[in-house]
This record gives sequence, C-alpha cells and structure tokens, in this order.
Amino acid sequence: MNRKFISNSNYVFRKVLNNKQCVDILKDFIGAILNIEIEEIQLNRYLSENEKYLPKEENFGIADVRIRTKENEEINVGIQFIDGIYIQTKMIMYYAQIHLNQLEYDNKREFARTITINLLDYKYFSTKGYEQMIKIKTNEGDIQLEEVEMYVLELPKYICKNPNNKTRKDEWIEYLKGSIATEKIKNKNIKKLDELVEKYWLEEKME
Repeated sequence: MNRKFISNSNYVFRKVLNNKQCVDILKDFIGAILNIEIEEIQLNRYLSENEKYLPKEENFGIADVRIRTKENEEINVGIQFIDGIYIQTKMIMYYAQIHLNQLEYDNKREFARTITINLLDYKYFSTKGYEQMIKIKTNEGDIQLEEVEMYVLELPKYICKNPNNKTRKDEWIEYLKGSIATEKIKNKNIKKLDELVEKYWLEEKME
C-alpha cells in the first residue's frame, strides 16, 4: 500500500477527503472504481457529525456519499480500508452502517441502494482476480428485498494489463498500491489528493 496512508488508512483519508472541497476527488475515484458515470455527488453528514461520538467498533470508513448517476439513479456509497482482522464482519457492519445512515434524513429523500468499496492491502479470496462484487439477496416471506452489494479490491493481486494505455482505474489502484511515482501520475484528482496528503503529514498534530 502507498506508505503515505500506513499510519491509519481510514483516519488519514477521512481527515483529508471528508469535506466539500474534495468531492471532485471522491467523484473521480468512485466513478473509476465502480465504472459508472456520476452526474452529482454529495457528502452524507452522518460520519462527519458523529465521528467524535461513535464507539471505536463503529468509527470506521473514509467517506459516506450519495451519488446520482447519468441514468438518474441514486446510490449510497461508502469507502473503507480493512485490516486483516474480522474481515467479513467488518464488511457487513460497514455496509449496514452506510445503508442505515439514510435514516438520519427522515423522510426528506427516498431510500436508495447501497454499495460499499472495501480496499484490502493483502490477498483474501482464493480467486486470481483482484476485484470481487459480493451480492447477497435477502428475502422476507415472498418479498425479495434489495441486494447487499459489497465491492472488494485486493491491491496486491492487481497487475496492470496495458501499461502504455492506463485507465483512470489503473492509476487510482496503482496510487493506492504505491506502485506509481507521483511525477508519472496524469490524473489531476490523484495529484490533488497526493498534495493534500503531503500537506496533512506536514501539519499533522496528535489529537
């Protein structure tokens, strides 16, 4: 993993990205990773407003956003790094947190489906592929409820298939993995994030 995040990946990313000035970075990252076109994105308030009050086991994740796609579908998206302990439990708990955070908005907007992006700095699944979309269908009697959708990206398994023609997704994964030099990054949003991270570490104070 990129050593700039090694102290506490979720904490560093959250401090840097969880503000309105960085929604363009989140928009670019989510669009590239999930391969969707985002028309609009906004930060959900739950994480930023409740961070100081959440117990440690619920205080994880980088950002909680609501996006609207080009097809006019609204989706809740959460992003988190996961360490090597209780992986499945953390994925499920995080999904539940992001999905149920919608209750904070009362009836001001409709419930939308939720997708979480789970970043792993180690190999977990037995498959050779570096990405997995885990979907769990739930039922209540004869009524099928919405699917649980958890996207998992195992950084060590990633290998760029076309080094001479990298996609946005390639650059994002290589940056997170720490396998691309900063001066070779073309994506302006990744460059902006890198500058913000450098600034964070220069100004970082113990809390």
